[in-house]
Amino acid sequence: MANTHCPLCGEENKCMVDATEPNGCWCTIEEFPKGIFELVPEESRRKHCICHNCVTEYKEEMQKI
Repeated sequence: MANTHCPLCGEENKCMVDATEPNGCWCTIEEFPKGIFELVPEESRRKHCICHNCVTEYKEEMQKI
């Protein structure tokens, strides 16, 4: 991913999906709730990585419902 900012909050996403480290990025083992992708603007889908903080917050909010 070329973009380094989360499409939801605008903060640096700290994505390491292209890293050469053996474990890669947290996102390769994270379970992303389907609904979170609906929050990403159409022009950013599959182009910008969501940050770990936004994923965690989304999951916490879903548990409250």
